[in-house]
Amino acid sequence: GKSTILFTERSGDRSWLNLSDAYRPMKDGSLIWRSERDGYGHLYHFANGQWTQLTKGPWVVTNLVGVDEAKGRLYFTGLKDDVLEQHLYAVDIAQPNVITRLTERGYTNSATMDSSASRFIVSRSSPSQPTQVYLADTTGKRLSWINENAIVAGHPYAPYLASHRETKFGTIKADDGTTLYWEMITPKLEPGKRYPVFFQHYGGPGTGQQVTRGWQGALPQYLVDQGWIFFQIDNRGSYNRGKAFEDAIYHAMGTVEVADQLAGANYLKTLPFVDPTRIATYGWSYGGYMSIKMLEKTPGVYAAAVSGAPVTDWQLYDTHYTERYLGDPRTDPQSYAGSQAISDAAKIRDPLMLIHGMADDNVFLDNATAFAAEMQKTDTPFEMMLYPGQTHRVGGPGVSEHLWHTILNFLDRTVKDKPKK
Repeated sequence: GKSTILFTERSGDRSWLNLSDAYRPMKDGSLIWRSERDGYGHLYHFANGQWTQLTKGPWVVTNLVGVDEAKGRLYFTGLKDDVLEQHLYAVDIAQPNVITRLTERGYTNSATMDSSASRFIVSRSSPSQPTQVYLADTTGKRLSWINENAIVAGHPYAPYLASHRETKFGTIKADDGTTLYWEMITPKLEPGKRYPVFFQHYGGPGTGQQVTRGWQGALPQYLVDQGWIFFQIDNRGSYNRGKAFEDAIYHAMGTVEVADQLAGANYLKTLPFVDPTRIATYGWSYGGYMSIKMLEKTPGVYAAAVSGAPVTDWQLYDTHYTERYLGDPRTDPQSYAGSQAISDAAKIRDPLMLIHGMADDNVFLDNATAFAAEMQKTDTPFEMMLYPGQTHRVGGPGVSEHLWHTILNFLDRTVKDKPKK
């Protein structure tokens, strides 16, 4: 039962260590290990007390998929070719940084592998193709479809294919010069017409990026069919862009994320087909927290906001998550005071819809009720919908329809169909 320390990973001064299961003990006593020690998540080989970096560059290895110990070959997913496309790659331990891509450009991919490292199951999607699943050999060659998921007659999405609109991507700069990626879907634009925007956001750390060249589901396309422009942007603090990008929110939740979403809104307002007075913002979970902070910190920018299952006081959330980013509330109380949303509730001047599942075991209902109490105490108008028996995921037969009818009726009334002054 005796143990010894092989090595220690340490975070930067204003940073934290992200947890990862991308490691593999080898039969020869060495170790494959993912580390962010150079600022980006990369694979290393630890043998006889020495480190060899196997991948390198301003991009991220997202997962270790498989290891062929006999050949000394590793298979992993990462963002080497395009930050918006996750691909499957291979690298040999004996040839560090000589990397081969095994999946096709134009899709974002994930993969699993058998323990003998002889086959992959690859899942991929694109903005116009729902997730496909296939079996591949170690060169990436597709051996057979598991589910081609072709949008042909009989497919659930086939009746809506005719109105499917292209997803466009672009970049803007944050206030510190950092590049931010956005995506947008528009209705067929009519000359001289300006459209309302459904501005979706998440914004939190430790979770996969939102802007990718993957399938977004049917909801954005439905919103576009209803006359909305769909838009989202990945702000500083989110994952898969390296530690410096992520560390911007260290002890500062609700600051740079709000600024970067504002940069997105300001960009939208420069576009001749966007109605700058009709930009609605929507988020769930961390995104719900962001909806509230965006109304509190940038009043008048957004025509209305929907806040779903928001954290409103970080002392009410999981310690293993929150203390990574905000520290210990006993020694860093100012981080918690500055990041919580309740104390500034009375600053909200724009229409707000607050939504929460009453059996939420992730973001407890206390967050919504404490915030609502402050809004009421300060005579600040807002609207609220609670879902009895629903958890952090509000949905199911009838409930999903009720949720989205509630959201869209609110946004139609306060934004899309609101008479101009």
